[in-house]
Amino acid sequence: MPGRQLGPVTDEVRAEILRLHAENLSRNEIMRRVDRSARTVTETVHDAGLTFARSAQVVAATNARQADNKDRRTRAVQRLYDRVERIQDRLAEDEYRYQHVTHTGMVVTVSDEYPPASDEKHLAGAVTGYLNAAARLEAIDAGTGADDALSMLGALAAGIARYAEEDTGGEG
Repeated sequence: MPGRQLGPVTDEVRAEILRLHAENLSRNEIMRRVDRSARTVTETVHDAGLTFARSAQVVAATNARQADNKDRRTRAVQRLYDRVERIQDRLAEDEYRYQHVTHTGMVVTVSDEYPPASDEKHLAGAVTGYLNAAARLEAIDAGTGADDALSMLGALAAGIARYAEEDTGGEG
């Protein structure tokens, strides 16, 4: 907090910073609560041989989030396939029913052996869209593209965490 004159950091302030750190509060939250700069909070924590690295917690939270998202994708894919099957079942019926607006503005229900070309075209487009969306979602969990990128980012994050540990003497 540039330009602020808060005076020297007392033992009481240091103790409060370390107490809040022990409660797993973030650096920013500790700064707000003790009304001190990021530098003061960081130096106090580092002088006590501690860090703000929470890599194990971050990994656990990330893994939980990824599992939740995978479950969501699985359910979404199933719904997409259900819609495709409903459309295909409708087209496979012996009689195709649809509503048509006459030139006088009346809505009538029409039964025919086949759907009108425009319906067939729209339904085929919907099926194609649903199948493409399902394939894209399934590819995420099949390790094509997205998993490779996540793996690379995970390796990068692990490397940064190792570097930070080495930089702080392996404590924290």
